[in-house]
Amino acid sequence: MSNIIKATHEGEITIGTANLKVAVLSNRKRIITQSAIFEAFGRPMRGSRSLADQDVPKLPGLIDAKNLKPFISNELYELIKVVEYEDLKGKRTDGYDATILPLICEVYVDARNAIKSNGTPVLTTKQMPNVFAAETVLRALAKVGIIGLVDEVTGYQEERDKNALQEFLSRFIKEQRGVYMPTYPDDFFEALFKMRGLNWSLANKGKKPQYFGHLLNNYVYERIGPKVLEELRRVSPKDEVTGKRKGKYTQYIDEKYGHPKLKDHLMILTAFAKAAGYNWNAWERMVNKALPKFGKDGSQIQELGFEEE
Repeated sequence: MSNIIKATHEGEITIGTANLKVAVLSNRKRIITQSAIFEAFGRPMRGSRSLADQDVPKLPGLIDAKNLKPFISNELYELIKVVEYEDLKGKRTDGYDATILPLICEVYVDARNAIKSNGTPVLTTKQMPNVFAAETVLRALAKVGIIGLVDEVTGYQEERDKNALQEFLSRFIKEQRGVYMPTYPDDFFEALFKMRGLNWSLANKGKKPQYFGHLLNNYVYERIGPKVLEELRRVSPKDEVTGKRKGKYTQYIDEKYGHPKLKDHLMILTAFAKAAGYNWNAWERMVNKALPKFGKDGSQIQELGFEEE
């Protein structure tokens, strides 16, 4: 049985008049087909010239000219490996790591800016159209990047976000209740009491209004990450008789990953309170702008910084 890697998602990136076929493989590698590399530059596909230096990887025909060699980075050399995979139709296809595309573009842009020792341009007149094509591609990739575009056109973005959400929740929340750890600093509750016009001395005696639980849900657990409150309610359900939960939410937050994030979040909320002069309305405006709630579908997952490498 063949061990060839299979594509899970496919699509086309449109840049100018070129439609570049791309794919995401089962190992999550983003691929651009060999032919698409040439299409991006408006050139017919051809093989590579044979190289005398056997230590140098075989270059795609688009950049195997001798005058381009000084501008090929080590990163590009490492990526010049043909990836054979099976597309969604079951056809064997050759491609490259998609990040090769902007690196090839940079070869032409760097070469265009270079001058020989005799004062003449490095590039030939025939190579100049490749420079214009390279600049078009780089402008198209400037905002999103090649990985983002591949994920968008193949539909992999939605699956990637779901994976990122599950990774975040599995790291942030524990299934089993842990030992209670004091997490909320006094200055956080002191700020809440001041903003709500309450006597802070009562807080020191553990007398917090019952509605404070709703405040914590709103300004902490619904804003620290997607579906955090939903998951905490799941792992610590209410007792049907007493109405009390199995344990405190903080007992279900991971000590190494979740608690540091929680402390940072509380620190920001407290700093906003001071900046707002302990005015509730001003504080709430700041929080809503800087720390908006996550939707129930986890739609703000991209703000967590879980981009795959």
